[in-house]
Amino acid sequence: MKDIAEAALNAAQVKGAGYADVRVDERVQQDLVVKNGQLAAVSDDASQGFGVRVLVDGAWGFAGSDRLEKAEVEEVVARAVRIARASARVRSKPVDLGPPVTSRGTYRTPVERDPFTVSLSEKVDVLMRADQAMGSVKDVRTREGSMEFIRQRKLFASTEGAWTEQDLYESGAGIEATATSPDDVQSRSYPNSFGRHQGSGGFEFITALELDKHGERIGEEAVALLTAVQCPSGIKTLILDASQVGLQIHESCGHPTELDRVFGMEAAYAGTSFMTPEKLNHLRYGSPKVTITADALTPTGLGTFGWDDEGIPAQRSHLVKEGLFVGYLTSRETASVLGQQSNGTMRADGWNRIPLIRMTNVSLEPGDTSLEQMIADTKDGVYMETNRSWSIDDRRLNFQFGTQLAYEIVAGKRGRMLKNATYAGITPEFWNSCDAVAGRSEWKVWGLANCGKGQPPQVAHVAHGAAPARFQNVKVGILK
Repeated sequence: MKDIAEAALNAAQVKGAGYADVRVDERVQQDLVVKNGQLAAVSDDASQGFGVRVLVDGAWGFAGSDRLEKAEVEEVVARAVRIARASARVRSKPVDLGPPVTSRGTYRTPVERDPFTVSLSEKVDVLMRADQAMGSVKDVRTREGSMEFIRQRKLFASTEGAWTEQDLYESGAGIEATATSPDDVQSRSYPNSFGRHQGSGGFEFITALELDKHGERIGEEAVALLTAVQCPSGIKTLILDASQVGLQIHESCGHPTELDRVFGMEAAYAGTSFMTPEKLNHLRYGSPKVTITADALTPTGLGTFGWDDEGIPAQRSHLVKEGLFVGYLTSRETASVLGQQSNGTMRADGWNRIPLIRMTNVSLEPGDTSLEQMIADTKDGVYMETNRSWSIDDRRLNFQFGTQLAYEIVAGKRGRMLKNATYAGITPEFWNSCDAVAGRSEWKVWGLANCGKGQPPQVAHVAHGAAPARFQNVKVGILK
């Protein structure tokens, strides 16, 4: 890795680059799926290569290769320089990176038990026990459990003198039970939807999930949903569980504060943003209960690391402070436009992709109440849990979400189970209606491993810290 990095930087300077950086990346990944009591799939994948970014005549060029050879380095750097020179012919103004970045050091994800040293049989046994628990419930027709493990070793170096090495681990797992009747199909999952819950850490992260202890419960809930009452429509007090609050943050705060979207430099998959620069430090994004941070130092977060892919150290910054919109997710290039310095959110999906602004651990800070207290203080409301569907417009304003499970709240008590629950709103109105957030004891970091952005497409692994929260006067169900 070191030889490749040094060769790339030397070649870039010889060929006239005013700035260059190189990422040398090695990644291994293992995935397991158990379905209906059978091991359905096991895959082991590996990838390695390097990518080189150069600035020539004030414009970017990028190229990469999976051949870790010095002869290949020369060709890749030459290709990146040619792309930069072609780009310079149509650029509007030169790229400004701001002050030099000279970070140096090493970082390793804290791991108690390396998942790649755990036997396949032990991993399968964990999923099989959870599968058996789900299967003990009559009318559960489909049971599925999955695990994923990732180890990424990467080196970053630049012509400014930055040199960082990182060894990053991820572990994740989840289960899902699906029940059917002649008229309906309902599913429940744990601990989150969309396959699994994932975090930075070792096999101890899987052990802590205790999948087998939740299998019977989610099976019973899936079956109960078949005969549950349809979620009513109306203007209600809405209480969301922590995982759903996390996804709400992702879609309505995380994406619209990505500064490349704001500037129109990036619009793929999630559109642009309503949170434009003139609103910075002026927009009342939410109520005083709403403080949202981007924190790459959060333990177990998928957005936790030592340095981003521009060599910027991991750090914590505010996006929303007591309801006021105060910050963006930035790169060196975009931050300099606002006269700021990057808060370290540039990451690439592997060696063959250019870094983009991505969420780190974007979190709603905990409040001072509890879920049970919020329910007790609610006369007419709905409690919703675990995402089922989401939709939001291309400026991140109008949204509609659906959850797997809901309960009516009547006179401060949890009532009947409800199915097919949905809610809708407009982002600033919704967050300004937030009047309560549960405290630290109910706050949890939720991993999201399927955030898409860019062309060619890149998938980022991000996380959101959240606790249950309450919102007043929300559109619930289908309103005409």
